[in-house]
Amino acid sequence: MKFPGEAAERVARALLQAGPSTAAELAETLGMSTPGVRRPLNVLVDTGLVVAHERAPYGPTPKRGRGRPGSVFSLTAAGRAACDQAYDDLALSALRFMSAEFGPEAVEAFASDRADQLAAAVAHAGVGTATPQDVADALSRAGYAAEVKPLGQVAVQLCQHHCPVIDAAREFPILCEAETAALGRVLGRHVTRLATLAHGDEVCTSVIPIDARPHAMSHGALGKVSA
Repeated sequence: MKFPGEAAERVARALLQAGPSTAAELAETLGMSTPGVRRPLNVLVDTGLVVAHERAPYGPTPKRGRGRPGSVFSLTAAGRAACDQAYDDLALSALRFMSAEFGPEAVEAFASDRADQLAAAVAHAGVGTATPQDVADALSRAGYAAEVKPLGQVAVQLCQHHCPVIDAAREFPILCEAETAALGRVLGRHVTRLATLAHGDEVCTSVIPIDARPHAMSHGALGKVSA
């Protein structure tokens, strides 16, 4: 599906990078007026590319202030697909061929190697040395539009607003499982995946404890978390 106009595409891509946002937040990001943002937002909602919520679909519930709270907008699956996931079709075809010709073990080996390469891209990526922000920065460079949000005093939430291989991850959840385990190794702490775009959630979210506790560093040490 194509975007209904240039302004709508700008707003959609801002949501892709920033994650769920209010019209005022988008206006500030794009250097536009809030009414100017609302017009393409309404078009995006009408075409099913964006959905409005009373609050962000992740993180703690915000404190209610005076007045009516502003809607929080986020991309739908169709909206994310429109933001350019064309090469995911090629990845999915390749994985299907690999599975049929060489068995699921080949797909698992590929997923593990891909996750290791992603982990190696994390700044200061020695085992157990990276910070959640290092991980978010590396994921964003890889096209995942990631950010870190505080979650109380004991943990943070890693949010990924985009997945370049969402269709492949939906059919082959080992991609998400291997990624979660690899990130746990470079962080040196247990990573708990709560939601994924591949499962139809509006954002990939993982909980990372602030207190780094040593854990086994071998492949699969974190166990397999469904994507």
